Amino acid sequence: MNFKINWDALGIAASLACAIHCAILPLIMTSLPVFGINIIDNMSFEYLMILLAFLIGVNALSHGYRKHHHQILPILIFVFGIILLIAKQLWHEWQLYFLVPAVAAVVFAHFYNYRLCRKANHCHASDCNH
Repeated sequence: MNFKINWDALGIAASLACAIHCAILPLIMTSLPVFGINIIDNMSFEYLMILLAFLIGVNALSHGYRKHHHQILPILIFVFGIILLIAKQLWHEWQLYFLVPAVAAVVFAHFYNYRLCRKANHCHASDCNH
């Protein structure tokens, strides 16, 4: 059985899960101290999530770049999104202004990569390594 992970789908799902996490967390934030849980401004957790998104994204986008479309734009859009996520952590007072375009950029980069991979002409030209 040949099992392959669709890294773009995983990247989109992780980005959407991040967006849902960021939207729902403020709603349940007020009840967490009742249960003894304090995740407000937990920098380790936030940086871990950014690192996880970065690793999944780099894997998915580099695969699409190397094996299919050879276009750098999805990677540049993704890196811009990650930079905005890091900026969100550094400047908390502006975090909402950084978060929305960051998530949009990361999701769009994966979507654009997915579309380019599906449109790629598999002519096996001399610059193709597959």
